[in-house]
Amino acid sequence: MPWEGCMETDNVSTAATMEFLLLGFSELLHLRVLLFLIFLIVHLVTLAGNIMIFMAVVTEPSRSPMLFFLCQLSAIELCYTLVIAPKALLSLAAVDGSKISFLGCAAQMHLFVFLGGAECFLLAAMSYDRYVAVCQPLRYAALMSEGLCLRLALTCGLGALAVALGLTVAVFRLPFCHSRRINHFFCDVPAVLHLACTQSYAPELPLLAACVLLLLLPFLLILASYICIAAALLRITSPVGRGKAFSTCVSHLAITLLHYGCATFIYIRPKTSYSPARDKVVSLVYTNVTPLMYPLIYSLRNKEIRGMLRKMLTRKKVAQVN
Repeated sequence: MPWEGCMETDNVSTAATMEFLLLGFSELLHLRVLLFLIFLIVHLVTLAGNIMIFMAVVTEPSRSPMLFFLCQLSAIELCYTLVIAPKALLSLAAVDGSKISFLGCAAQMHLFVFLGGAECFLLAAMSYDRYVAVCQPLRYAALMSEGLCLRLALTCGLGALAVALGLTVAVFRLPFCHSRRINHFFCDVPAVLHLACTQSYAPELPLLAACVLLLLLPFLLILASYICIAAALLRITSPVGRGKAFSTCVSHLAITLLHYGCATFIYIRPKTSYSPARDKVVSLVYTNVTPLMYPLIYSLRNKEIRGMLRKMLTRKKVAQVN
């Protein structure tokens, strides 16, 4: 654990003078150009896909609750990609990595945790929407009102914001060693904690609390919703009816498994098992491939989304012709 040469400075002077060095993929210099091009293409495609879904839903005059939540999800993924991808591309462009200030690193971590946590809460809200749609279809319109959807979205954002702020403050109040080289392509929590000058497990407690609030709690809510959905599906005697009911949950279930699979692997584990190379690969999937998969999954599985995208493209073509 890197505790030698610990810096004991107050927060003000640290924030004013300290810088971190994001090493990125500096050990793969021979693949730097190829990785840069791949990252750039994935980044642009992810932005295009999420912008298309966001615009298609926003321009639709009447939106179902699931489309409302999907619009929020696309907005989160847009911000999520913009927080991580530019600095990752810069670290690939620079041979020796890219520098980031103390405050810049704290801001990036805060936004990353906030957006990831908001997505976890939003997935829980979407699972409740699927529970109501499958288990109480006759009361769906009354239960999933526009007011409730707005309150759920606001609660997701404010809850994630509070937890992210608490975690970021706890991490950046720690004393850091003179070695300020972050072996990552962004200021991820485990990578920054690895630089803390401490031999105790106390710095991991805020991360553990954040994992309980942002990962475990929404996951339990999602699990409870799908247990109720599974019980309702077993009561449906018609295979066709059961298949139709289940198909409404497939997209959400796929996104939930992608999101929680990567997040659990990275954050729910002791600090001693930290592996920079392995974490960078998983984070690469988590921050680049997963946001790219979301619009693909929903556009391929959801007929409503496909219809709105066709209408939006048709309106664009008509406007160009006129």
